[in-house]
Amino acid sequence: MHVTVRLFARLRDLTGQGELVRDLPQEATVAGVWQGLVREFPGLAAYEPSLSCAVNAEYAKFRTPVAEGDEVAFLPPVSGG
Repeated sequence: MHVTVRLFARLRDLTGQGELVRDLPQEATVAGVWQGLVREFPGLAAYEPSLSCAVNAEYAKFRTPVAEGDEVAFLPPVSGG
């Protein structure tokens, strides 16, 4: 199945891409999407402990299943004034 992955802030900087399409097995979860990204872009691993994620614009947990056509977003913490 295909899902769209959206990356924000520093994650986008590290990958050089704000949006990716990935092919996943039918039983995939948000964690599986993230693990695939970390294999491809090892610099992302440091962000996992403080990461927020969403599926189809709804906050989600790493154990949340994903389905064909879903949009999975990963958001690192941001700071600013």
